[in-house]
Parts: sequence; structure tokens; C-alpha cells
Amino acid sequence: MKSITPVTVTATLLGLSLAFTSTASLAQSGARPDLSGIWTNASLTNLTRPTGVDKLIVSPDEARQIADATPIAGIAPGDFDANIPVDEETGAPPEGSFDFGLRGYNSFWVDPGSNLALVKGEFRTSYIIDPPSGRVPRLETPKVTFADRGFGRRYLTGNGDNSGPEALPLAERCLLGFGNTAGPGMMGTLYNSTYQFVQTDDYVVILVEMVHDARIIPTFATAAEARANHRPDVLNAWLGDSTGWYEDGTLVVETININPQQMEQSSVPISADGKITERFTRYSEDEIVYQFTVDDANLYTQPWTAELSFHATDGQMYEYACHEGNYAMPGILAGARLLEAEAQANN
Repeated sequence: MKSITPVTVTATLLGLSLAFTSTASLAQSGARPDLSGIWTNASLTNLTRPTGVDKLIVSPDEARQIADATPIAGIAPGDFDANIPVDEETGAPPEGSFDFGLRGYNSFWVDPGSNLALVKGEFRTSYIIDPPSGRVPRLETPKVTFADRGFGRRYLTGNGDNSGPEALPLAERCLLGFGNTAGPGMMGTLYNSTYQFVQTDDYVVILVEMVHDARIIPTFATAAEARANHRPDVLNAWLGDSTGWYEDGTLVVETININPQQMEQSSVPISADGKITERFTRYSEDEIVYQFTVDDANLYTQPWTAELSFHATDGQMYEYACHEGNYAMPGILAGARLLEAEAQANN
């Protein structure tokens, strides 16, 4: 959630980007879009299309009806907007029940957007544009599986592994933002869906307001040169190994080798053999059209593509002081150790 003081980051990011050097020449060729600025991708559209909705593009009236019926953080719109308090007679839902964590946020703290995603003047019912169904084309039997840390179930039920700090989900440990905000496959979430793009001759830096994620993407003259400058496979970085190039007025970014722990909790997972290709195109003065294509035969029946837009905003980037306010971590671990000590004393 946003703290009070805005953070000025441009100088810092430029310094960071210049600190990363490459052995290859990073001179650009072709038309290069100006992506610099502060943008937001907040919307009520999800990656996949809602049940019962057949069309990708809807009218403004249809978009309003779908938005008004869209749950926020699992709570029906009417209940969420009313900010209904817990009934003093019945108290909180019991631990382990499906709705235990639904009211972890009330409407004061949440800002996911007020309408469906607006892309090139069209309201979209899903980010996925291919396949036309608006659904992720998952294999019935994946060739690769990831460990399931159960972030969603933990949030909803209050139950989860508390054996040590590494057992908690990455977002709960303040290591990465939840909801795939930093990507690759960058999508808005419940709040803090603001981004700052900084370009130099040799890099694009994307600062993500959610948590503290910053993508530092070296850019090269050609796709072949960019691919030749991927890092060694042994380096499993958060957010993956991204290299980019400019192509006909578009920034193209290819990402491989994403940290497996991140993939366990990602809404856009790929295996070690997969890749995600992002395309950033300056559509107008106040809009960047953003596409990402996920290609991984280990998990999907075909490559699939999502599309959304970043819109210019007059707002500011805010510090996300996750660690400073992370009382959950010591509370969960201390409580678990206390229960273990009590159980041992009673044996």
C-alpha cells in the first residue's frame, strides 16, 4: 500500500542502468519509441475472460455492466463497496474456512481501477487475445510441474507452512510483488499499479510501484545480438533474463530463465525451456500498447498472447514500504514456535 511520501527515482534508476555494462555494442537501429514517463495499467480486466462472456471487445455500456459485476479481492462488488464490518456477534470466519482472508483489505486500501481495460479505444474483457477463447491453453498433463506454495489458499484460509521464513510465499516475504505486476507479463493488481519507464541509449529500466521491483533491460542493435547477450543459464534471476531491441517503432523484450521459485507463484509460468516475448508500442501521447506472448510446449498446447495498455498518469510513484510494515512474518513464525514449545511441554 502507498506510503505518504513520493519517491523521486529517475536519477537513481539512471545510475543503476549505467552501472550495468555489456561487452556488445548497444547502439540502436530503427525507429525507437519514447516510453519514458509514469504510467498505469490499473483495470478490472483479468488475464482470462469471465465465464459467460464470449466477446473480447464490448461496448462502453457492456463494459460498465461487466465491471459493476466484477468481484474485488474475491468479494462481491456491493459488499466490498459497502465496506461491511465483521459482525460483532459472530466474529471473524473460522481459521481454515474459505473466506477467512477475504476481508484482509477493505475498500479504503484498494485501487484496482474502475472499469475494464481500455486498449486502443476498445474495452477488453480479457487480456488474452489469442487464442480467441480468452483462455490459457494449458496442457491437460504438463510435461513440467512446479512446487505449489499455495499463496492463494494461504491468504484465503490462514493455513500454510510456517516452518521457517523461506516457507512463506515470495510476496509475503516482500521479495516480489504479487499479481505478476513486474512480469514478465506485467499486469495490474489490487493497488500500486503504477510504473516508471526510463530509457537510456543502452537500457530500459522499468520501476514497479508494487513492492520495489525494477527491471533493468539492456537493449541491442538487433534481435540476434540481444539473444547472443543472454546471461549464463546458471543465473536464475528474479524477473528472468531479459534482453531487448527496437523493431519498427516497438521495443521488443525477450525473457528466458526465470527463477523457478518465482514460477511457482506466477500467473504466467514458463519452464526452463520457455520464453516470454514482450512488445511495447507507443500508440498515442498517453498510451503504450503492451503485448506479451508466452511460448512453452512443456505447459501449453500453443503459444498464447495477451494485450493491455499502459496509460499516462499525473500521479506519482510512491514508496512501497513492505519490509518496514511486515509484522506478519515475525508474528507467524513466533506463533508457530510458541505452539511447538507448548506441544513439547505437554508431551
